[in-house]
Amino acid sequence: MSNSTQGNPAPAPAYEPLAPTEYMLLFRSSGWERNLGQEEMERIMEETLGWFEQLRQQGKFKAAQPLFEEGKIVQGKGGTSITDGPFAESKEAIGGYLILHVTDEDEAVRIARTWPLLQCGASVEVRPVARECPAFHRLRAERAAAS
Repeated sequence: MSNSTQGNPAPAPAYEPLAPTEYMLLFRSSGWERNLGQEEMERIMEETLGWFEQLRQQGKFKAAQPLFEEGKIVQGKGGTSITDGPFAESKEAIGGYLILHVTDEDEAVRIARTWPLLQCGASVEVRPVARECPAFHRLRAERAAAS
């Protein structure tokens, strides 16, 4: 007999839903800096460095890195197809990322809206960070439910 038929609560599921507490901001641009003069570049640089420092002081900054424009795409079984980047099919290249520790997506979006390079034509993609691959998580949950 199961616990629930004896009046006891059912055991907790083996796999809880994936609730994100971290969000990744993917910084995208298509050459925002090309049309800026030296003074404007310095102003934007100072604003951006200050923005990152403020997030550090607030305890929301987990990790961040800029990315070079060069790269490779490896695909196909055994990685048989390798192409160079930046990638022609994308109008905007990912120039870097920031991982935030925040309470929810709304807070991550509020922070993204304050990124100084938005005023220069760049954009930010906000994505939740999963603790494990969602497809693997579903498989584990299905296995747990079947047992």
